[in-house]
Amino acid sequence: MAADWGYSPTNGPEVWARLFPQAGGARQSPVDICTAIASSDSDLEVRKLTAVYESQSGLRILNTGHGWKVEAPQTESVLEGGPLGDDIYRLEQFHCHWGETTDEGSEHTVDGKAFAGELHLVHWNTTKYQSFAEAAQHPDGLAVLGVFFEVGNESNSEMEKIAASLAEIKFKGQFTEVTDVIDPAKLLPDGLGYWTYLGSLTTPPCNECVTWIVFKQPITVTEQQLAQMRHLSNSGESEEFVVKNYRPPQPLGNRALRECTAA
Repeated sequence: MAADWGYSPTNGPEVWARLFPQAGGARQSPVDICTAIASSDSDLEVRKLTAVYESQSGLRILNTGHGWKVEAPQTESVLEGGPLGDDIYRLEQFHCHWGETTDEGSEHTVDGKAFAGELHLVHWNTTKYQSFAEAAQHPDGLAVLGVFFEVGNESNSEMEKIAASLAEIKFKGQFTEVTDVIDPAKLLPDGLGYWTYLGSLTTPPCNECVTWIVFKQPITVTEQQLAQMRHLSNSGESEEFVVKNYRPPQPLGNRALRECTAA
């Protein structure tokens, strides 16, 4: 059934809840981050969020049919602290979402404002679970860092390396290796202030298993790089392009939205 979903009117976010029951749950993502209701949490300031990432070469980048994904299954890159308690989460993969134009594309919005795209670095709880698949079945199984894109003339250095590989994975199912060394730490913004809440995967089956950590400060990409992303095909043979691949915000409901104001 996973092959049945996409971003068109017939199989897009509007119908996911009919295909995947969890997509209609009360802990769905993304959400609109309403800064007026975000509560500053001193515990987050004390228990500092720490990403210890290792640089790697030869990481595989794949066209999933819904966008690109860089896989990092053998990495020792880990995330801990902040809202994650004493558990250690390991980086599994990272991917991004974008729109048809630069005034849309991010999945989370801030006070109703969308950004030009959003990068997701996906981690799984190695303290409690034995695999990514197992972790994704539990409420505290995954932790995802969300990083907004803004358009500028000078791109983030690691995004340049990724964009250089996109021409080799034009069609769904194609993959290649990113020949340059990738340092995931350089995909994060300089400012480490963030918002956090309990949510879900933003793609089917939309498991409600994610602790979201969304950075306030964006990183920079270029118009050309976004155009390269929109030129990926969602098919194995035809030029049906992935021009937009984001889910709109879902109701926050009574979930807590916490804020870390770290500079």
